[in-house]
Amino acid sequence: MQPLEFLIPKFVFLLLSLSVHEAAHAWTADRLGDPTARMLGRITLNPLAHIDWIGTVLFPLIALVAHVPLLGWAKPVPVNFRNLKAPRRDFALVALAGPVSNLVLAALATPIFLILYGDEAIEMAPMLAASFVVLNVSLAVFNMIPFPPLDGGNVLSGFVPEPVAGAIDRLRPYGFIILYALMLSGMLSRFVFPVARAITTALRIPLWAWLV
Repeated sequence: MQPLEFLIPKFVFLLLSLSVHEAAHAWTADRLGDPTARMLGRITLNPLAHIDWIGTVLFPLIALVAHVPLLGWAKPVPVNFRNLKAPRRDFALVALAGPVSNLVLAALATPIFLILYGDEAIEMAPMLAASFVVLNVSLAVFNMIPFPPLDGGNVLSGFVPEPVAGAIDRLRPYGFIILYALMLSGMLSRFVFPVARAITTALRIPLWAWLV
C-alpha cells in the first residue's frame, strides 16, 4: 500500500485530469456550434460538474489502495448532433479533444519533472510530477481504445464509411461490458500500458515513475 502522502495527491491529479478532459470535450462542442454542455455548466474545471461516482471516485480509490495502475472516467459530456455543422466529423473532433487535453497536460508537466529531477531537497516533487505525466498519458491511451463509449470509438466513427460507423455504434450499449471483460481478462493492460510506457519513455520519464 502506498503512503498517504502519495495517495491523496494522485487522487487529486486524477480529479484534475478528468475535469480538464471533460471540459475540453465541452469547450470543443461549444466552439463547433453545440452549446448544450456549456448551458449545463460543463466548461469548468470544477470536478463536481464531471464526477461519475463509480468511475471518478470508487474505481480509482480501489486502484490506489490496491496499488494497481490508476485509471478512471467521468460523466460523459452531452452533445446534440443537430447543432453541429458536420455532425460525424465534428463529433469525432469533440471526442478527440479529451485525450489530446491529457497529452497536453503530460507535455506541460514533463519539463517540470525534468527540472525537479535529481534535487534531493524536493525528492517527492519529481516523483509526483512523473506520476502526473504517467497518469495523463495512460488516460489518453485508454480513452483512444477504438470502441464506444470511449473517445477512440467516437473518433473512429467520424472517419470511417457510414456502414462501418453504424456497426461501431451498435456496440455502444455493450461498450462497458466489453470494457470490463477486457479489464478482467488482462487484455486491456496489454494494450494500454505498453503504448503509454512508450510515450512516457519518449518524454524522458523513467520507468520507476510507473511504480510511484
